[in-house]
Amino acid sequence: MNAFRAAAVFLSLYALQASAGTFVYVSNADDGDIGVYTLQPDGRLSGAARVPAAKVVMPMTVSPDRKHLYAGVRSKPFSVIQYAIDAKTGALRQVASAPLAESFPYISTDRTGRFLFGASYGGHVVSVNPIGADGRVGEPSQVIPTGRNAHSVRIDGTNRFVFVPTLGTDQVFQFTFDPKAGRLASNTPAVFQMKQGVGPRHFLISADNKFVYVLSELQATVTTFALDAKTGLLSEVSSVSALPADTKLGPGMPRGAVGTPGANQAPRNTDNDVWAADLHMTPDERFLYISERTGHTINTLSVDKATGKLAYLGSVPTEKQPRGFAIDPKGRFLVACGEKSETVSVYSIDAASGALKLLRQYPGGKGANWVEIVGTD
Repeated sequence: MNAFRAAAVFLSLYALQASAGTFVYVSNADDGDIGVYTLQPDGRLSGAARVPAAKVVMPMTVSPDRKHLYAGVRSKPFSVIQYAIDAKTGALRQVASAPLAESFPYISTDRTGRFLFGASYGGHVVSVNPIGADGRVGEPSQVIPTGRNAHSVRIDGTNRFVFVPTLGTDQVFQFTFDPKAGRLASNTPAVFQMKQGVGPRHFLISADNKFVYVLSELQATVTTFALDAKTGLLSEVSSVSALPADTKLGPGMPRGAVGTPGANQAPRNTDNDVWAADLHMTPDERFLYISERTGHTINTLSVDKATGKLAYLGSVPTEKQPRGFAIDPKGRFLVACGEKSETVSVYSIDAASGALKLLRQYPGGKGANWVEIVGTD
């Protein structure tokens, strides 16, 4: 009997390992599809399937239970496409689509997966869509005006406070969230006013919910905010450049929204403008990375988890115009794509120094702009 039980345990463990994996999804705006890859333990990408979406597919987010992938479409009619994720293979199966209130460069869910948030750069609003028990998104239930060029939206670890940076007005909007009703309301004060010309874009919240890290698109700085656990309000701690001291790039200007005349263009020559895009942190929160599109680089910062303070470490070249990238759940690899390249790069992350090393590039799609990595193990 003992031998039988041992064999049963071995087989169950084998089956669990066989059904688990780490999968990479890359949205290709120009091709109107999503690339699907499997990330192997040594950092290799395999699979390379392409799943239809729609032209100008861009932001993506994954449900908290990792069963669904949501992809926002920035061409009319604005919508979000829901895919079921196969836990064994990572394959995507389109389940449904739902209308969105505007063209959204950023979508995310609350901590329960019952609500989808969207921020609109061109529409200057933030919205809420309900999500059913089956993962299907409903029609918009709330649309709230913000400052110019709302660029991202995320909720804190308590599921009570939501933040929305508005690039055009240099503000971070501060909301409270009712997770039962799925309603946003302005906090008091409603905004944190940053310095003129910063252009806040994407942000992260630390795992302990003490700090918020906000990336400046126009200056490539990362500002650390302390998050008050009781009030949900922000206070600035420090700010550091994510570019090398000898950079030839200068402060940028706000650009047109995707899907509008002059999209991604400022009203002057931008060849030497800072144009930062995305930021992500390793799971151990020792290192933070940002992408900068004009110089085609990914830049590394160290993180002091006790104080939230950051320090510049280094920079590596990457895909042309790198809008999106992601880090795998174990913090061993970084996957990057570029809007002006048709390859996807995989880097190893040195656990001690945070240094990136290019392992290999893989065929990708046109207009690649967003990366999500899902671990089902």
